[in-house]
Amino acid sequence: MNSESFSERSFAGKVLVTVGIVLLILLLLALVYYTIDILLLIFSAVLIAIFLRGLALPIAERLRIGEGWAVLGVSVLLVLVLAGGIALLAPSVAEQVQSLRVKLPQSARQVGEYVGQFGWGQALIRQMPGVDTILQKIDTGQVVSGVGGVFSSTVGALGNFFVVILLAVYIAAEPRLYSNGLIKLFPVASRARAREVLDTTGETLGWWLIGKIGSMVFIGLLTWIGLSIIGVPLALTLGLIAGLLSFIPNFGPIISALPALLLAFINSPITAVYVLGLYVGVQLIESNLVTPLIERETVELPPALTIVFQLVFGVMLGGLGLVLATPLLAMLMVVVQMVYVGDVLGDREDGLQPAEVAASEPEE
Repeated sequence: MNSESFSERSFAGKVLVTVGIVLLILLLLALVYYTIDILLLIFSAVLIAIFLRGLALPIAERLRIGEGWAVLGVSVLLVLVLAGGIALLAPSVAEQVQSLRVKLPQSARQVGEYVGQFGWGQALIRQMPGVDTILQKIDTGQVVSGVGGVFSSTVGALGNFFVVILLAVYIAAEPRLYSNGLIKLFPVASRARAREVLDTTGETLGWWLIGKIGSMVFIGLLTWIGLSIIGVPLALTLGLIAGLLSFIPNFGPIISALPALLLAFINSPITAVYVLGLYVGVQLIESNLVTPLIERETVELPPALTIVFQLVFGVMLGGLGLVLATPLLAMLMVVVQMVYVGDVLGDREDGLQPAEVAASEPEE
């Protein structure tokens, strides 16, 4: 009788533990769901912090100053450079943006008239919303609210921007303060490996950011020069758009090419063909020159998996999810290779090798 009672109590205890674990998992999932916008803001701040430290550490070593002062100096310098660039380019870009707003509808109608001359074009036009409908959505803010995604759902894009910058400066100035707190959540025996995974992830994201920023500058300048040579109006603004949107792989170049193609149709369809060739050529050069250099220091992201990741995050989280999908995938690839492939499966030949000093790394 006592044996049966003990078995029943043991079974009831296991059931309670299982129910508790399930409830805890559901609670964590609900927490992530309702705070996903905050988590994305924090991840954005971490990316900027990694970039700031990548610039600040060489300066701190050369000038022999503290890392915090170097980060602060780099941050102030970047703000001054950004402010100077805005002061120099803002009048021209603002004028071109206003002109772009006027010319795009005209060009879109011209494209519609040209395509409507063909049977397939008429069928395509019937399936698409009219230009006036699209412009009405832009004027009423429906497009902006949809693309704004997570930023527009909190206190506004501007407020979130300053919050992210402030967090980035704090994290970049004292990264060990936060990384040590995170590592202490792991068992003592696993902390050395956790630190190695965290450091490798940070290094990977750092190199990815450096390569991506170089790619953005390369694409923006080359597009600006190419459009100026072809004779497309508003080349400076279109080059700036191409450079900024190239941060989003696959989809960014397509989005940035659309206004340039529409404006090129104002001159002639042949000009639009030249513009299409320019954008394709720039992307081919970037894909075969810049991207391989990035992947030497990071992980190789499968193109199909990248697109799926972008689609999922874009649908679930809006514009910010689409922007951050690629660095999130890069981080996930490092963790999977090191933790699952390397540690769980024991296949460290194909995954990332742990550092030889990880086992002997002192606790902080």
